[in-house]
Amino acid sequence: MIIVTNRIRVKKGMGAVMAPGFTAPGPLDTTEGFVKVEVLLTQNLSDHDELSVNMYWENLDNFTAWRNSDAFKAAHKRPEQGSGAKKESPILGSELTTYEVASVKEIAK
Repeated sequence: MIIVTNRIRVKKGMGAVMAPGFTAPGPLDTTEGFVKVEVLLTQNLSDHDELSVNMYWENLDNFTAWRNSDAFKAAHKRPEQGSGAKKESPILGSELTTYEVASVKEIAK
């Protein structure tokens, strides 16, 4: 299993507004190899908000296929120029990191 984390810096006050969008129903739900997504909101930052979007995948090939898919491109499409009032993006920057799950411990139920 791999975890792909997209750490996204956004304008102050926008983290909680944007978080539900990453877990809303959509094409990701039926993408091969997708396990789950969780969104973490960093605490105690004063000048911006930060989201860590952790996507769990069965393997890197499944994530790569998602990232190259038309569904991914549509989900990340910016509004077209000339389509009304310009909407300024709340995103200040982002960083993508991939991890391999090396060890896990869970409480037995």
